Parts: sequence; structure tokens; C-alpha cells
Amino acid sequence: MDTPSPPDRLPRGHLVALLVFAVIVAVSWWRPHWPVEQALHHSLTVLAVAGLLLTQRRLRLPLGSFVLVLGFLTLHTVAARWIYSYVPYEQWWQAVTGIAPYGGRNHFDRLVHLGYGLLLAPALVLAWRERGAGRGRAWLHAVQVIVSTGALYELFEWGIALTLAPDAAEAYNGQQGDLWDAQKDMALALLGAVLGATAAALRPGRKT
Repeated sequence: MDTPSPPDRLPRGHLVALLVFAVIVAVSWWRPHWPVEQALHHSLTVLAVAGLLLTQRRLRLPLGSFVLVLGFLTLHTVAARWIYSYVPYEQWWQAVTGIAPYGGRNHFDRLVHLGYGLLLAPALVLAWRERGAGRGRAWLHAVQVIVSTGALYELFEWGIALTLAPDAAEAYNGQQGDLWDAQKDMALALLGAVLGATAAALRPGRKT
């Protein structure tokens, strides 16, 4: 059992989780394939970690919620290593199972968008319930935040497409020729948010 920590310090479990994530990020930079694009992706990681620490300081998130957020950032870190479009998950699957999966579009980015809603929504439900919101209102606010920020990210990708050279924009956005990439990404984030927020809202007590 962790001993109580001062308000401006992370509890031991949270600190260990953050250090594990930091190690994962550091390892992902070993001989990077696309360092410029990877750094651009991690500019968002820096903002996300800063936001998580600020939220932790104000709300004292339980370890479970803290780890779920870092779990999403770990998915993003893996994806950033291979700029989303080239994550070799099919090779990993074949190495583990000996079965060659169906080829085609690289779908790892879809998993990350699903994980965005699934892993962040529980922490958002907790945040709203800490503010005194009921289960239904906390659920609705969490889903709204996921959907709105997901849409803002797709607009950011649109801006990238307009300002960078076509090859650089494609490398960052990872549309892989899919005309409906943005809509599918937002739909998966919404699905993940509904599932994650529902699971969190139905759980009794503070812990999420």
C-alpha cells in the first residue's frame, strides 16, 4: 500500500507507471526510421503528458485511470515509431502464432483511434463525477470530449495536408489512400468512448 504523498508529488505507483512509459518512449527512439515524422508525432505526446500531470495534480486520479491514459500514449508511441502506416503488427502476429495474417491496409492507426476513446473515457467520467456530475451527465461529457477532440485532431491533420509537401503530409497523416479515413477514425473513437464511458459509469465508487 502506497504511503500518502504531498499534493505536488506523484504517488509511488503513478511514478513507476510514468517511468515505465518514459523507458518505452526512449526505446522507441533507438535507430529511428523516420526521425522528423516521429518527432512531430511526439510533440503531441509531450502536450498529453503535461496535461495528464496537471490533471493528476488537481484531481488525484487513481492509479487505474492514470495507467489507462499512459496505455493510450504507449499505443501512440508504438505507432509514432513507424509513423502509423508501417507498424509491423502482421509480422509480429506471424512470429508469435506462425500464421500469416491477411495483408492489405495497415490498420494499426484504427486501433489507436479506438483506444483513444476506450482508454481515455473512463478517466474523463471520473473527472466529471469528481465535479459532482451524475453518472449520465459524466458519461455524456466524456463522450463529448472524445468526439470533439477527435474532430479537432482530424482538422489538425487537414492543416498538415495543406501546409506540408504531399509526401510529408501523407507520411504523417497515414491515410493510405482511404478517402474516408477521417470519418472512420472518428467513428472508432466514438465507439471506444461509448464502451469506455459506459464501463466507467456503471462501476460503483470512485475508483476507475
